[in-house]
Parts: sequence; C-alpha cells; structure tokens
Amino acid sequence: MAASENDRVGSVETRGIEPVPDAERHGHASQMFWTWFAANISILGLPLGAALVSFRGLNIWQAAVVAILGSFGSFALVGALSIAGKRGGAPALTLSRAVFGVRGNAGPTLVTWMSRLGWETINTTTAAFALLALLDAAFGIRRNTVLTVVCLLVFIGCTLLISGLGHATIMWINRWASYVFGLLNLVVIGFLATTVDWGKVFHTQVGPVSSMVVGVGMIAAGTGIGWANTGADYARYLPRRIPGGRLVAASAFGAGIPLVVLISLGSLLAAGEPDLASASDPVSAINTMLPSWMSIPYLIAAFGGLLLSNHLSVYSAGLTMITLGIRVRRTLAVGLDVVVTFAGGIYFILIAKDFYGPFITFLTLLAVPINAWVGVFAVDLILRRSYDGAALMDVGRSSRYWFRGGVAWAAMIAWAAAIVVGLLFTEASTSATDVWFSGPLAHSWIGSNGLGWVVTLVLAAAVYALLRRLDGTVREEASAQPPQQQVLPAPAARELS
Repeated sequence: MAASENDRVGSVETRGIEPVPDAERHGHASQMFWTWFAANISILGLPLGAALVSFRGLNIWQAAVVAILGSFGSFALVGALSIAGKRGGAPALTLSRAVFGVRGNAGPTLVTWMSRLGWETINTTTAAFALLALLDAAFGIRRNTVLTVVCLLVFIGCTLLISGLGHATIMWINRWASYVFGLLNLVVIGFLATTVDWGKVFHTQVGPVSSMVVGVGMIAAGTGIGWANTGADYARYLPRRIPGGRLVAASAFGAGIPLVVLISLGSLLAAGEPDLASASDPVSAINTMLPSWMSIPYLIAAFGGLLLSNHLSVYSAGLTMITLGIRVRRTLAVGLDVVVTFAGGIYFILIAKDFYGPFITFLTLLAVPINAWVGVFAVDLILRRSYDGAALMDVGRSSRYWFRGGVAWAAMIAWAAAIVVGLLFTEASTSATDVWFSGPLAHSWIGSNGLGWVVTLVLAAAVYALLRRLDGTVREEASAQPPQQQVLPAPAARELS
C-alpha cells in the first residue's frame, strides 16, 4: 500500500499520537531491522563488552555467548512489544492508556519522558565532545566556549531536522545511514582488532556460569530494555497483516548483529585495556587507542552513531510529551525537547564539573518504574487483541479507558508494587563513597549483580496477571465490543487529544 502524503520522505509528518488509519498503513517488517540496526551501530557498544571481561571475569567465548543472548533476547522483547503499535496504530505510551487508564497513564508517561530527555542530554554532550575532538584532530582547532556551543547546536540541528520531519524520513535515514556509518565502524573495528593482545585473550580463565547469567542481564539492561517502550512508535504505520513474529525477528537481528560484533570486540580489547570498561568518557578512551590518522574516521563514526540513536529518542520523546497532555503539534514537541537537551548540554559541559556520574545515577533510578511498566504492558499485550482508537484519544469520562476514576487500578497497583520491590534491590551511586540511594537488598546477590530490573519486570507482570482477573472494570472493558478497524482521521483525532 502506498504511503500517504502525511508519511513521505522529506515531508513533515503532521500526525501526532492519533492512531494511523488502515488506509495509511504501509511498509514491511524490515523497517524494524534498519531502525534498530541504526540505533546500535555506535562504537559506544565497546565498553559493554569490556565490562564483561574486566568486571565479570568472563573469557572471550563466554562474552560472545552473553552478547548473543543479551542483545538478541532484549531486542526480541522490543519487537514483541512493537506488535502493539501494529495493532493499535499509536505510540507505545498512548496505547498504554488502554492499560493504565487515561489518568493513571500519566505516571508511566512522565517517567518515560524524563528518562528520554536524560539519555538525549548524554547523547548530545557526548556527541559535542566527539565533534570538538574531530575539529582538533582534523584542523587543529582547539576547544573554547563558543566552539563548544556551536558543536552542541550542530548536533541539535541535525537531530531536529531528522526527528522534525518525522517517521518516513527517519525510516529512510536509518537504512542508508546504516550503510555509511556501518562501513566507517567496520574500518575502525578492523584497526582495533589488530591492536588486540591475543596472548592474553587466549589465556583468560573461564569465568563462573553465575557471571554469565549476570552478564546477560547487564547487556539486556544496557541495550534493548532501554528501548522497550518505544518499539510501537515505529511499528504504528505498518499494516496489521504483517505477522508479529516478523517484527520480533527483524528487531532482534537488526540490533543483535551490530551489538554482538561491538560487544565481542570490546571483550577482546579489555584484555589489553582493562580501564576501557570504567572510562567516564568512552569516546575519548577509545580515541586514545588509535593513531592520529585513524581518529578522524573514528570520531565521524562516533558522531554519526550517536545521531542515529538520538533522533529516534527525540522522535519518541515528542510523542510522549503529547501523550502527557501538552497540546502542541508533534513538530513543536520535538522542538521543545531539543531545546531542553541543548540547555542541559550547556550546563553539563560549561558549568558542571562532573555530570556523567550523577546524571546516569539519576537515570538508573528512573529505569525501575520503566521496567515495571514493561512487565504490565507485556501481559496486557498477550491478553489483548485490539485497541479502540477513539477511546485512546478521549481523556474524559466517556472514554472506554476511563475504568474507575480514570485509573485501571489493577495495572497501577502492579506497577507501584514492582517499583517498591525493585528499589529494594537498587543502589544508585557515583562512587563507593557517594551513594545517593541504597535499598536494603542492594547488596544481596541479586542487587549486587544488577538483576533488580529482572525482579521488577517479572513481579509487575505476575501481580498484574493476578489482579487483572479480579478487577471488574478491566473485565468489563475486555468484554466490550471490539472497535471498528478504521480509526479517526488525523484532524478529528487531534481535536480529542
């Protein structure tokens, strides 16, 4: 089916969070392959692999197995949750209204938006550092305040251009930029492979199986889990007839292929460079391992990889902002988002002395409620077969998703309970002496090995599966007549939102 005028490459996507009508659905499951391939070709995957060797004591073969299971497995989950987008034609957090209620959904939506802004700020500042280093390496231009602001603006401008144009342009950019930056990454990877201390690699002792289990969780948490609540945003234009299994496979292979290569290489490099795993600025740490002539393609690849990841995050953040109730056009929502990240970049680069540690610590805490949302939403997706497009846009008492007081209490209780338990296993700190928060079970085997997110997700799913059967308002909604396949056109739906 041909794309509509609203979703053409180079034109501005005017659709906001309103569901995409069947007549405007188009594309193939392969789009999800390129979406997640592009998001994961950044050279920043190397420190993840280094951590498997330096912190978990695994050898290269164990690290490769862990990379396969963690990367493919976590993005298979992303693909599975993106099925909701194909079914309902709306962004993930908009569809979440059907699960938590039109008012109850505000909590998960706010947390998601804050997390997106946080990671975008990290992407923006890291990319600015990469661009500053590139200008120094290529032209001998030294860093100063004005140049720093210019570099931030360049990255912000590129992000705004791609994310502002919208879905069709993002899909096109993802595919072709993957070839360009993927090739640059291969050149850098090829050179880095020649620096590996193979003697140390082959003499690394086999690590315990328990470390492999923890490693899988670490890779999953650092890759696919962070994108789990965005998959539907990019699958919503796909026709309903596409089998869900294809979305799962396309997402898993799209992200898994580059991640396994990068994580495995990081594991190899850690044999000779154990400090790579703990570098506060991995871009600079890897750059020091390269000769000056190789720095230029490396820094271009690093900048491009960050851009490909960031424009996806900004696009989703704009949709999440609208879902939160900020009544603006999608393009303006994207603009507001990048203004915030630009201000954050200015503060963290020019004012704050240390931001990576404190900021990532804050985002670690936000990951707990996001994992709880994934558990609840996944169970609902398994049990649900359709979404009511008009009800998703209706935030008043007349909405099918009003439940009780605008809240689906089965979902909210499960979400809240999982957050409380997840925090028990969580420690947020910038160092051994600077602990922001430490749950009473943070130093148990589960907590100290970073598996609290697994407990959070599983508990949320289990509690919701139980309470869903007991909640009369949820049963009533589930037994209602299925909505018509054709949903509101964009202008009418926008009035409701």
